[in-house]
Amino acid sequence: MSAEAVGRHMPSVVTLDDLAAMIAADPHGHRYETSPQGALSVMPPPDSEHAAIASRLLVWLATAGWPAEQVLQAAGVRIPGPDGDGGRIPDLTLWSRPQPRSVWLAVTELLLVVEIVSPGSETMDEMVKRHEYARAGIPWYWVVDRDAAQTVTLNRLAPTGEYEVASKLPLAWLLNTAPADHLDRP
Repeated sequence: MSAEAVGRHMPSVVTLDDLAAMIAADPHGHRYETSPQGALSVMPPPDSEHAAIASRLLVWLATAGWPAEQVLQAAGVRIPGPDGDGGRIPDLTLWSRPQPRSVWLAVTELLLVVEIVSPGSETMDEMVKRHEYARAGIPWYWVVDRDAAQTVTLNRLAPTGEYEVASKLPLAWLLNTAPADHLDRP
């Protein structure tokens, strides 16, 4: 289908319900997200390295005692904004308690968002989402780079309402420590 054909059928304002319908209708597994300002992003499905990094972090958190119902991969998160809500689908999320069944979860009990950088997503992950997640009040935002060390930048929400880098370390090093060393557990 051409961009012109898609554009002809695209609503002027994409709601979270529209976004969920686009995700459900996509046979290729693309990720559709929108900023609170209404900017639509379409990303290709993650590759196997990306999936392996998310799985390693999920197992690490689960092994440390976080229930599977609180460690979610690719869960939709409703990002509140002054002009309306956006919808992001982080690679991994950690919640203070199990969440209700929903396509778009509220950020109220969200403790950690992890984004794994894919080719072309650097600016989105390191700048745009960093600002959105901080404004939404999410306590921790981790970014995993796809460099040789798979460097993880652990950002913690500061009293200023912006993220500050708490630490930066290779994924292998992180996985050999306890999550409690890096997160405040309720």
